Amino acid sequence: MMSIRKRLPLASLILLAALVGCGDPPEAKPVSDPAATAGGDVHNHPTHGPHKGDLIELGNEEFHAEIVHGDGGEVSVYILDGHAEVAVPIEATEVTINLTHDGNAEQFKLMAVPESNDPQGLSSRFSLKDEELANDLDHEGTAAKLVVSIQGKQYTGKIDHHHDGEAHAH
Repeated sequence: MMSIRKRLPLASLILLAALVGCGDPPEAKPVSDPAATAGGDVHNHPTHGPHKGDLIELGNEEFHAEIVHGDGGEVSVYILDGHAEVAVPIEATEVTINLTHDGNAEQFKLMAVPESNDPQGLSSRFSLKDEELANDLDHEGTAAKLVVSIQGKQYTGKIDHHHDGEAHAH
């Protein structure tokens, strides 16, 4: 009969083999798992994106988007990694902003406008020049969501807009 000292390493080895498994390796993702690197529920990313815009969480922080209002009604959305730091070019040709204000629902399509360093056929930036959209996003009481498809999966993120350090849920 084996002593407990001899069984413990064997049991550990069997447990390790069961955890690792023998199947195909998981599909590679362009960003790391934020929960694994950020200590669980801790949000280890900035409050604003690289373009000084407001951040939108996509999925379980798998990705982020950054929304920026420019002059003349230009609204741009940048797709970022799980840490909200690095641009993530995607295959989508458009992203959608769905918003509701004053009892009216509207939908806006922002078209792909690739950055100069985005690979051919991919875009990390989406933009639309629309005064109505820009004004509606600033309107108190507006509820807005971003809808985007990344690697064949649809993500929806709530747009929270900030004025002078105060967050307004849209």
